[in-house]
Amino acid sequence: MSSLTDVSTYALTEAQERIQQDLLTALDAFAIPEPLKGAVYHAVMLGGKRVRPALCYATAALNPNQNAAAVRRAAVAIEFIHCYSLAHDDLPCMDNDLLRRGQPTCHVAFGEDTALLAGDILQSMAFEVLGSRLFDQGAAVDAPIVLKQMQILATATSKMVNGQVLDLQAEGKHVNQEQLENIHRNKTGALISAAIMMAAVTIFNGTDQAIPKLREFGLAIGLAFQVQDDILDIIADTEVLGKTAGKDQQVDKSTYPALLGLEQAKEYAETLHNQAVNALAYFGDDATELLKITQFLLNRKS
Repeated sequence: MSSLTDVSTYALTEAQERIQQDLLTALDAFAIPEPLKGAVYHAVMLGGKRVRPALCYATAALNPNQNAAAVRRAAVAIEFIHCYSLAHDDLPCMDNDLLRRGQPTCHVAFGEDTALLAGDILQSMAFEVLGSRLFDQGAAVDAPIVLKQMQILATATSKMVNGQVLDLQAEGKHVNQEQLENIHRNKTGALISAAIMMAAVTIFNGTDQAIPKLREFGLAIGLAFQVQDDILDIIADTEVLGKTAGKDQQVDKSTYPALLGLEQAKEYAETLHNQAVNALAYFGDDATELLKITQFLLNRKS
């Protein structure tokens, strides 16, 4: 590896390879009729950064070999929820996007009705996976952990939807930074934090000081992710992004570059990144995997 960026990218690539097979295994466990099945596989299996599963794995690496099946189910479940949200986000009644991950969006490929239902079923499938024995290989399911994970995911999903509503309401308006952060701590940050916490509850109890440190990390990295997204919408092109570049400006969406200016938005992303790294200092060298993912998120190009 020639640089820290290379190491960080490799760490994410490893996570992508791990989750891709588990996603396929999970999808194959469900009996879904066509054309809905094709739409669901289209929404889930066409790639993506897989940041949320990567954060699941990296959090679990703080104390490896503990409840591995529960972590794998959490990684699948969080990605199912994320993919459902994208299928719905892209619909004409929402962001009306034609490209996702460099491919036609789900409603373009399968029609609006089927894309809507694909998102619906992915949400319920996420919770079915969490409560299943998938990946257990005969080991007993830890019911209290499953319940905690379900509560975390349900809360985060509700927050995400609330954030989407606030985001739509803010289009064409000039919101302040507090209002903008409220939108994105819900719309984007909630699922990112949930990915971390769903793994955290498999290795730490509720009174462990690690829990608030990971919450602090999740809040910072979740917001940093959105700030970087807003920046990339301006500075990257459609081919690299895999979705339509410049869309935020076209619909007059409230973003950090629009509010702060591009350079100040970049500085804010750096500040949030540093906050995330500082929270991980509590874990010392055990947080190596989380630091790699954090570094990737700061330097990503898509």
